Amino acid sequence: MSTPEHALAQFVAETTYGDLPADAPETVTQAVVDTVGVTLAGAVEGAGAVAADHDDIGEDADAATLLGLGTEDPERAALRVGTAAHALDYDDLSWALDGHPSVTLVPPLFALADDHSGRELVTAFAVGFEVECAVAGPISPSHYEAGWHATATFGTFGAAAAAASLLDFDAATAERALNAAASMPAGTKRNFGSMTKPLHAGLCARSGMTAALLAAEGLTTSATAVSGDQGFWDLYGPEPASAFSFGDEWALDTEGIHAKAYPCCYFTHTAIAATQALTDDIDPEAIDHIEVTAAGGAGDALTYPDPETGLEAKFSMEHAVACAAARDRVDLAAFEADALADGVVAALRERVTFEVDESLPYDSHEATVRVTTDDGTVERRQENPPGVHTNPLSPARRKRKFDDCARRAVEPPEADRLYDMFTDLTAVDDIGSVV
Repeated sequence: MSTPEHALAQFVAETTYGDLPADAPETVTQAVVDTVGVTLAGAVEGAGAVAADHDDIGEDADAATLLGLGTEDPERAALRVGTAAHALDYDDLSWALDGHPSVTLVPPLFALADDHSGRELVTAFAVGFEVECAVAGPISPSHYEAGWHATATFGTFGAAAAAASLLDFDAATAERALNAAASMPAGTKRNFGSMTKPLHAGLCARSGMTAALLAAEGLTTSATAVSGDQGFWDLYGPEPASAFSFGDEWALDTEGIHAKAYPCCYFTHTAIAATQALTDDIDPEAIDHIEVTAAGGAGDALTYPDPETGLEAKFSMEHAVACAAARDRVDLAAFEADALADGVVAALRERVTFEVDESLPYDSHEATVRVTTDDGTVERRQENPPGVHTNPLSPARRKRKFDDCARRAVEPPEADRLYDMFTDLTAVDDIGSVV
């Protein structure tokens, strides 16, 4: 009898570039380009810099090293690069897994990229994405609501599937890789606002790759470590798992991948955009108070009303909205020490109130913002932030984001070269050698 594990493994082993939906190569390419940018920036500060120091990566490291290409130790590189990719919380996400897909997929694929083409990498990314979304389906979003960091848990399966696809595993080996991965997921939301959150991405990238590499060496597993009694769904789903559904549609088409417009928790993004729209012509010092309501997921994730560090500020609705009202751009600098200490931002932060709207679904990204001044109150209710797959960031905005990030680690000519190369990813014959 076919099992979910067997169905997913067959998909991993049999899917080729020609099987991908028409828009998938462009979707994946844009995700990879975005991830390259945020990884380069994340590699030289915060958790990414800690991981680089741990690997004795010096300040003068080249782009290939920072991205984990051409490595002799792929598992170690996946941990370091995955941590760097998520270090600034500027990486993309998908509601299909309530988490960040590219930081779980790109690091292991880059670590294994030598002698592989851009088309092979695009295929493996798409395969890994579909698998992690399929594993998420039966227990999401209650899994996230219970306190698990979905990126770290579901991402382990995506990393294993992506590695298995790139390495051209047969179905039996891919199935063992996925079942081995079922014993590896971890990551608690309690560590949001600290360097350990991005470490989760590095750990799952490494764990998924380890599961795949050991499966290739003959590691044995249960046949139903995901779906069976006391398997992954049983243990990680606070409620009984819903029916497994896979193969009818591609999540890349139906759910897509959302690029981040701002380097902070995604649950703040709709409120940031709404605040910017309302306060464009309002002097910040004229604002009496700002009221924000959003969903329960935002309430769970945004636990720092008075942040003391930049990482805490990324999980503060109050800080994000204050920056949206007081600064020209909510960019990387908005979550650095100068912005936290800025008197105008700090004063506004004290005048922002945030409450959960219980009428919204737990994982909704809708937000309502009310801004009150002496002249009265203006209000904006917004369903989604900019950058969702049905309303993507403009090419100019994507390029500006890439430049802002990549140029923190490499010189502008090198940043431009990388942008051009990865934007033409499907034409690359050997990723490792080109970079």
